[in-house]
Amino acid sequence: MEHFKIENLTFSYPAASDRTVLKNVNLTIQKGEYIVLCGKSGSGKTTLLRHLKTVLTPHGSRTGQVLFHNTPLDRIGSGEQAARIGYVMQNPDDQIVTDKVWHELAFGLECLGCDQQTMRARVAEMACYFGIQDWFHRDVNALSGGQKQLLNLASIMAMQPEVLILDEPTSQLDPIAASDFLNTIRKINTELGTTVIVTEHRLEDIFPYADRVVVMKNGEIIADDAPGTIGKYLYEQKEELFLAMPTPMRVFYSAKGTGTCPLTVREGRKWLNRTVPDELMVRALPEQPVYDVQQKPVLTVKELWFRYEKNGPDILRGVSGQVPAGSLYAIVGGNGAGKSTLLKVLCGLNRPYRGKIKLFGKPLEQYKPEELFRNGVSMLPQDPKSLFVKKTVREELLEMDTDEKRLEQVSEICQITAVLDSHPYDLSGGEQQRAALAKVLLTQPRLLLLDEPTKGMDSFFKETFASVLQKLKQQGITVVMVSHDVEFCAQYADRVSMFFDGQLLSTGTPRQFFGANSFYTTAASRMSRGVFENAVTAGAVAELCRLNLEEQK
Repeated sequence: MEHFKIENLTFSYPAASDRTVLKNVNLTIQKGEYIVLCGKSGSGKTTLLRHLKTVLTPHGSRTGQVLFHNTPLDRIGSGEQAARIGYVMQNPDDQIVTDKVWHELAFGLECLGCDQQTMRARVAEMACYFGIQDWFHRDVNALSGGQKQLLNLASIMAMQPEVLILDEPTSQLDPIAASDFLNTIRKINTELGTTVIVTEHRLEDIFPYADRVVVMKNGEIIADDAPGTIGKYLYEQKEELFLAMPTPMRVFYSAKGTGTCPLTVREGRKWLNRTVPDELMVRALPEQPVYDVQQKPVLTVKELWFRYEKNGPDILRGVSGQVPAGSLYAIVGGNGAGKSTLLKVLCGLNRPYRGKIKLFGKPLEQYKPEELFRNGVSMLPQDPKSLFVKKTVREELLEMDTDEKRLEQVSEICQITAVLDSHPYDLSGGEQQRAALAKVLLTQPRLLLLDEPTKGMDSFFKETFASVLQKLKQQGITVVMVSHDVEFCAQYADRVSMFFDGQLLSTGTPRQFFGANSFYTTAASRMSRGVFENAVTAGAVAELCRLNLEEQK
């Protein structure tokens, strides 16, 4: 039975009529399928998903149609759509409408007119199934980003939808919370038979279990097949999206593997054990250079304590550390640990009640605002929309710097030239992130603070983004980055610290840091553990495979 049938769907936004976002899209989704929709940022994934629910369909020029159970979607009432089609957005705050957890769980059922007995039973069931009964009576504002996203999912599932659509649902979750969330989605599909359509840049936990993977490029569907077949196609066609494939697949093809390509970490480990010789000639790559933290640190913090309310809990509990000049310093940790709070304190937005901050060798409190934020410190917040106040991306950038030449340079670096005349809210999540980064870079900072900068970015642009950071470092700019993207941190950071219990702990190089962890680490590290030493990136594992196979010959 067909749930959705998309026929010749073409769409463009009104402010960018010359830029067709969807081009003659044809797609059929069967009942009970698990569909993964992937593509570069701006390829049209989110726009396509929004056409699967009338209330979310964007305004613009459209041809073609979307059928739901062989009925045009726009002929199905909003109430029926709400009951049968669930949608989880990228940003949980865009979807939450009440103040209490229990009320949020019941809100959708109230709107559907459920009787009180049915409502209570479903709310109780969802609270138990998703393990949120311990914070059932809490204020929604007191929840972390991961808890809010789980609450969104539970609220939608309480309405027992036939279809569950998810748009980058784990973009704000730490690696462990993201894995748990995506495993829950898989259980909903396998145990309840709910049709799942998900777009996600983090493919490790969903790609191997999908029935089909649909690949989009420039608004068109270029491939639609089983996961293993899709990986082979992207590799053979030299498509940039291959960089987003699961680590075991990238290692297999990079190392010129033979046989069946592994999709999961477990399969990858088995393939490694079969492939590499028992007596390894090369077990580890040369050590990375370690920055000398004693040489003129750009930022020094000592015993920082901070709380939001006088009688509230301490968020920062004696944070101490140094950031070397010209380095990329990454801070990782769980949702709600206080990482974003630390960044706000470092740039003076929040003031600690105890402790000292030295910036460029000078106490932070001695800076005047105009001195601090122009050619000093700049911060890219977690939500890029908070920086947008104009009608076009071009106007946003001109607000920061009227030099057209510099604006063009930064636009090219951030790859937003094609969307300069678009409204910022019409952009995809990744495009919004890049536009916000361009705006921040125009302040010409010496210390750049980034809060989840790779959120919503595809793997291809992450490489470009890393090269941007490398150029900034060469110019003497220091970068402090809070991130849940452990793969990016392992590949590009100079030093990594864990933020836990209000403090910075276990600082080291990426290889030292991720190589020592069992769960808070990369897929490459988990796959190669026991075979190679501290191989924490797909490239490192593939290189060690090649070296040992060459030695064997």
